[in-house]
Amino acid sequence: MERRSERIEITISSRFENIELVQVIAEHLCEHAGVDDDAAHWVGMAVREGVANAIKHGNRLDVAKKVNTVFRLEGSRLSVEISDQGTGFDPAEVSDPLSPPNLMKTSGRGIFYMKTFMDSVDYDFSFAGGTRLVMTKMLEQQTES
Repeated sequence: MERRSERIEITISSRFENIELVQVIAEHLCEHAGVDDDAAHWVGMAVREGVANAIKHGNRLDVAKKVNTVFRLEGSRLSVEISDQGTGFDPAEVSDPLSPPNLMKTSGRGIFYMKTFMDSVDYDFSFAGGTRLVMTKMLEQQTES
């Protein structure tokens, strides 16, 4: 089965209540592409973390600021672009959640999860008025036995 190209774009206000909507879109797109439920779940979790970071750290919970997410499915390649309207950050300054002093912290794991669940995670800070996160994943179709 050959996959067609798909593009879905959604813009939300910076409210945590909106995160699940974007996650559901990610998981549905993966399932529609023939990916198993487990893989779709982990892609959804990566998207959830990216959107949560955009809301909390990018837009600083300012509901007047928006988070835009663009999903592109081209063949077996899924790219997810999440942009906010915040001031940006330095990824090198984010603490390693696997470092012993950070193991018991309840925050600081989002980037780690995104890098674990996706094939690539890149940031663009030249984006006018915010940060753009681009994650990609090569999707493997579920095989029928």
